[in-house]
Amino acid sequence: MEQQEVKLTQYSHGAGCGCKIAPGVLDQILGQLGVQADDPKLIVGHGARDDAAVYDLGDGTAAVSTTDFFMPIVDDPHTFGRIAAANAISDIYAMGGTPLMAIAILGWPVDKLSPEVAGQVLEGGRSVCAEAGIPLAGGHSIDSPEPIFGLAVTGRVEIAKLKKNGGALAGDRLYLTKPLGVGMVTTAQKKGLVEAPHLDAASRNMTQLNKVGAALGQIDGVHAMTDVTGFGLAGHGLEMARATGVELVVDGAQLPTLDRSALEGYHAAGCIPGGTRRNFASYGQDLILEGASDFVRDLVCDPQTSGGLLLSASPDSVGDVEAVLIEFGLHAQSIGTVVPGQGHLRVRG
Repeated sequence: MEQQEVKLTQYSHGAGCGCKIAPGVLDQILGQLGVQADDPKLIVGHGARDDAAVYDLGDGTAAVSTTDFFMPIVDDPHTFGRIAAANAISDIYAMGGTPLMAIAILGWPVDKLSPEVAGQVLEGGRSVCAEAGIPLAGGHSIDSPEPIFGLAVTGRVEIAKLKKNGGALAGDRLYLTKPLGVGMVTTAQKKGLVEAPHLDAASRNMTQLNKVGAALGQIDGVHAMTDVTGFGLAGHGLEMARATGVELVVDGAQLPTLDRSALEGYHAAGCIPGGTRRNFASYGQDLILEGASDFVRDLVCDPQTSGGLLLSASPDSVGDVEAVLIEFGLHAQSIGTVVPGQGHLRVRG
């Protein structure tokens, strides 16, 4: 008997980083934790809302620790594993660090999907770990109603080269290393409207490692860096703006995207992720839209999965930054600037 093709997205109510709890709800949850006990070696903890925790090892370096997991955003099990792994490892690169090892997190509906399919997911994750030069050293699994996969990743960084989401200064230039629009494309997939080349391009985008972060971490003029995931460019940009009390000004026309005309078509057809609406409801009051269309508004709120790095760099480091981006084959055109402000993000055009 011919084996039936598995479509993982049929088994999940959410997709990729769009599964994230909305920023406003997360604020309520974290607000109950109170003040964290002081540990002088903990350089970055949960209070910073950064990409990973950072712990001083006492030798000029620090351990970087992160975890990330979600439900399927694509149907193919191997590709799902690759995307989830690249997304988790990205947090290490976003801090300017290099990964050392990973352990797997697997939730599997054993009454609905076979162990063989789970094995394909794990193999996809392991293949990306190999590309990052690290072992998938172990993990933990549970029987769950929906498929879930991700990694807990440990890395290392020179403390002097550590990059945080706070640190952007007025006068800095902003860069984004990957195109936006993944949420719209994967929503089109769920609606049965996506064209294969567009889904293939989104999958390639999501499986690409953010290795460039380790190289950008060596540039002193890179003042702040974060990866853009479920809260969208606007949400993660606002975290950067609030951290130092500045305003980020983004040019909508300069934003890198997947096929823009295709995205506009999917947007017109109603392929807007639920996460986009939740994001805007959570932080829309801090967005300033100047002549931005509904499409651009939804684009900056579009939840990304394994998205690119957003960085804020001093004007005198722009040459070095753009040289590194070009070396890695990434978008090397500034998307905006940092100006004095009070923790807002302004989108023009």
